[in-house]
Amino acid sequence: STTAPSPKSKEDQVVNGHDEKESNPFAEYMWMENEEDFNRQVEEELQEQEFLDRCFQEMLEEEDQDWFIPSRDLPQGMGQLQQQLNGLSVGDGHSSEDILSKSNLNPDAKEFVPGVKY
Repeated sequence: STTAPSPKSKEDQVVNGHDEKESNPFAEYMWMENEEDFNRQVEEELQEQEFLDRCFQEMLEEEDQDWFIPSRDLPQGMGQLQQQLNGLSVGDGHSSEDILSKSNLNPDAKEFVPGVKY
């Protein structure tokens, strides 16, 4: 009696370029069967990602508008005024006596406290 030859080498196990163990040699290409659905799904994912990117960009722009940025939010002359104010310093007290002698404010007046009626 003759028995079927058992595959001993790698060449014997491969049939038409595929292993016999492999259930479907075209498994990795099965997405092409429903190519329109696949394309639609990928396109939807891309549109969703683009939408999310736009939402994040708008959110960041809104957040930037909420922040106070002097160089952007102040008029042009205000920057110079701010530099001048930064350059000012408090005197050593001699000039304050001069200011007090010329003042028309009442030094005996009660101290103003917001919300309190006199």
